[in-house]
Amino acid sequence: MPYTKDTNSALNKLLNSQKFGVLATQGQGQPYASLVAFVASDDFKFLAFATQRGTRKYSNMTFEPRAAILIDNRKNTAKDISSAAAVTAVGQVRKVNKTNPLCSLLLAKHPDITDFIKSKDCAIMCLDVSSYYFVDHFQKVTEIKP
Repeated sequence: MPYTKDTNSALNKLLNSQKFGVLATQGQGQPYASLVAFVASDDFKFLAFATQRGTRKYSNMTFEPRAAILIDNRKNTAKDISSAAAVTAVGQVRKVNKTNPLCSLLLAKHPDITDFIKSKDCAIMCLDVSSYYFVDHFQKVTEIKP
């Protein structure tokens, strides 16, 4: 589907209204999914999230930096078929310093996990988004390059 101004508005609304996404990583030949608290940069080029260094997702991202994050607004009702929207952000993950502006954005969106983010075992990860695959109206898919 062609990219439109309405699609950009819907992507903006989804990324800014949702607090959590599902991170998909791979390690030792197996896929792995994790719930993460995330934030999007203002230009949508980056998604940031926090994780402890001792987790499977961190190990997987260190081994294989290609990853995806799914963000959706479903409510688990029958209306989701026509009204739910989801976006899959794909790209490469890298660790960023806690002085990176993305860390401040993450703290602002998720003040309830401040202690977790500031702990010495926590790493701030950044998904450099190469594409978004935005799905609405059940099957309408639009690819968006940030």
